[in-house]
Amino acid sequence: MKEAGVTMLDDDNLDDGVRRAGPPAHQKVYAQLRERILFGDLAPGQPVTIQGIVADLGVGMTPVREALRRLTAEGALIFQGNRRISVPVLTAQDLDDVGFMRGALEPELARRATPRAMNADIDQLESIDIELDRAIAKGDVGGYLRLNYAFHDTLYAIAGAPMIAGQVDALWLRFGPSLRDVLTGDAPQSLPDQHKLLIAALRRGDAQSAAQAVAADVAQGVARLSLGLAPALTL
Repeated sequence: MKEAGVTMLDDDNLDDGVRRAGPPAHQKVYAQLRERILFGDLAPGQPVTIQGIVADLGVGMTPVREALRRLTAEGALIFQGNRRISVPVLTAQDLDDVGFMRGALEPELARRATPRAMNADIDQLESIDIELDRAIAKGDVGGYLRLNYAFHDTLYAIAGAPMIAGQVDALWLRFGPSLRDVLTGDAPQSLPDQHKLLIAALRRGDAQSAAQAVAADVAQGVARLSLGLAPALTL
């Protein structure tokens, strides 16, 4: 396949010493699958097969296997025997653990981000939040999830603590699929917004208030998910 004058080769057919422009095929597949999991395009309990991904993405089996191994190691996918792989279903204990860890780590990232945030950074967060409000007004669940993630991801990048931010990102992989299930058919207007309080705290340079806003935001999301999954979690 050719794109923009560059011959695109599958990793399965690359000769030694031949390098393609851009990231390796397995990295592209990983990024695509990770995004589908993160934003709930792959639902909890939904089976995933190598053959299905190969057909869907139009890539070779080798990069798909590598991406699945990586996502399984991160806990975003689980093996269920007979070569079946699926998105894990969030249990009550999982939700409690994820909520505890997010509540501990994300306010700390907000606290660290406050003295580092430049006016341009805060303006970017505000711009994302405006788009987020528009998605909420339209009842666009997919847009809401992507913009909400972008808001937090941008904030945590400002903190300059990549190890902590990486742990948080892994927790969002466990949280996202179930949140999509809960919000589908129930417009995200029901989720109170703490983002504007956070933005105001960043502009004041008030690290404690910024941390409190993020802590409240996390707690609201966990409570909303707990309420929405309550029937399933009690089984």
